[in-house]
Amino acid sequence: MAEAERIIGTPDSAGAEEPAASDATPADGTAAPERPRGRRRILALFVVAVLAYLLDLGSKMLVVAELEGREPIRVIGDWLRFDAIRNPGAAFGMGEAFTIIFTCIAAAVIVVIIRLARKLYSLPWAIALGLLLGGALGNLTDRIFRSPGVFEGAVVDFIAPAHFAVFNLADSAIVCGGILIVILSFRGLDPDGTVHKD
Repeated sequence: MAEAERIIGTPDSAGAEEPAASDATPADGTAAPERPRGRRRILALFVVAVLAYLLDLGSKMLVVAELEGREPIRVIGDWLRFDAIRNPGAAFGMGEAFTIIFTCIAAAVIVVIIRLARKLYSLPWAIALGLLLGGALGNLTDRIFRSPGVFEGAVVDFIAPAHFAVFNLADSAIVCGGILIVILSFRGLDPDGTVHKD
């Protein structure tokens, strides 16, 4: 946890390069207001997370009600189908014997993102972390509430491209968030809004 916070950095360390007046206490002795930009980024993170979560949850409910136990639906010929399966493993069907471990990892990711949200001052990072948070929450909901039991539930997957593993919208959100984080890191943009060049 401490290592993750070290990597994220803090607004205070980024603020060292800003004019001192930005953190100064007003002449009347009242505390300086929190930077509104940080609050907007936190709001963006949670809006993205909620949207990703609701889209994933709604799609899974629809799949369970209308597709489970029935013939797959061809979307684009043999290239893409909707085929409902229950996946006890990780993303894309890997590690079926470690369901509880993946549940704990997803819960830890959620806790880390929520803790680090207060140090977030970059909109692209807010979007990336929001996608990760929404995706992790989506699959964690399945782990907790679906059969065969609490923390051992099988995730509902249904997007089935040809010659590829079946996945869901939560998996897609996690992958997109991860790709965006890699791009931001290569471009030198830190979560606190600073830009560095190696």
